Amino acid sequence: MRMVDLIEKKRDGKELTTEEIQFIIKGYTDGSIPDYQMSAFTMAIYFQGMTERERADLTMAMVESGDQIDLSKIEGIKVDKHSTGGVGDTTTLVLGPLVASVGVPVAKMSGRGLGHTGGTIDKLESVPGFHVEIDNNTFIDLVNKNKIAVISQSGNLTPADKKLYALRDVTATVNSIPLIASSIMSKKIAAGADCIVLDVKTGAGAFMKTLEDSRELARAMVRIGNNVGRKTMAIISDMSQPLGFAIGNALEVKEAIDTLKGEGPEDLTELCLTLGSHMVLLAQKANSLTEARQMLEKAIQNGSSLETLKVFLSSQGGDASVVDDPSKLPQAKYTFELEAKEDGFVSEIVADAVGTAAMLLGAGRATKESEIDLAAGLVLRKKIGDQVKKGESLVTIYSNFENVNEVKEKLYENIKISPEKVNPPKLIHEEITG
Repeated sequence: MRMVDLIEKKRDGKELTTEEIQFIIKGYTDGSIPDYQMSAFTMAIYFQGMTERERADLTMAMVESGDQIDLSKIEGIKVDKHSTGGVGDTTTLVLGPLVASVGVPVAKMSGRGLGHTGGTIDKLESVPGFHVEIDNNTFIDLVNKNKIAVISQSGNLTPADKKLYALRDVTATVNSIPLIASSIMSKKIAAGADCIVLDVKTGAGAFMKTLEDSRELARAMVRIGNNVGRKTMAIISDMSQPLGFAIGNALEVKEAIDTLKGEGPEDLTELCLTLGSHMVLLAQKANSLTEARQMLEKAIQNGSSLETLKVFLSSQGGDASVVDDPSKLPQAKYTFELEAKEDGFVSEIVADAVGTAAMLLGAGRATKESEIDLAAGLVLRKKIGDQVKKGESLVTIYSNFENVNEVKEKLYENIKISPEKVNPPKLIHEEITG
């Protein structure tokens, strides 16, 4: 088998065999296939696409390129959730304890984040003492005992995907549905879950800006999951404005606590109940989505989801008293209000630009080496469709430095006020199942 022949085959729109795809991924991972040939191959995929079978084979070849997590010692059906990212995406912090509180095992492998705010691990490390450096046996024991634990991503999980992603980033082949879908699904499958619920974002703050592109990606990932034997479904949710109110690590932890108390933002609560209901149903803990949702609502009302959060935090070294006293979370030295310059209705909040403003405060990483300021961030006081009076606060800025003029300028540019009433965007656009 020669790589040049396989590049030519895909360039001409022909279907590769399972063995040919395995040869390519194995060769690229071990270095016998050079970057320049892999660049040509990914560009051929970019233009010619891949069949469903090819996508499933590509995904599994990347899964088999490194470690795979064995969760078989965890009792019950393991359901994982993946979000394609966004601004103020606090869902994992809420969903983990919420679905665990009704008996669904949550064995979560998470990473640190590049971009607007930290990843799930960075956010959880806002809780004093919390750590994810636990061995696999402890991880499995904690999930069996408490139904929830979070561990940091294995260094050798899908090494082929890591190499391929870095290459795509510099060869203008990132925006290819087969390559995006196989990249995301390879990591989820290698992490060992039986079932997968996907939260595919759409809008200004999402990777996929249009509903059409988000739908195509969601369908591609659902088909890959189901084709390789993992029950998979997807929700397409809105990210034209930030989800919830908080954007920043400690601020998002506080918002997650509020949500588990039943006092969280309406959109964040609704999305978590929707995603959580599908997780409960896939785990066979309920007979219908309606029953699953009722179980989750009851867990919030009777405090069991909040209690699960406390047990989860303390089991991994965290100070669980932050749940009752969020002032123990990292606190910013300064707060500033972004005041509305006119009366009207909020007509637009450009999610990715607002996320960039949070990153300017130190809430996220511009590079892997950047240090995150866990206390920094933004809390929206208004969302799209809300009425606002001149002088009223649009956003509270939490900062550890005094000069926030650049941040204010960025926010004013990207939060628009209209004299006419505007309807808020639809939160959940579609559900996509097998």
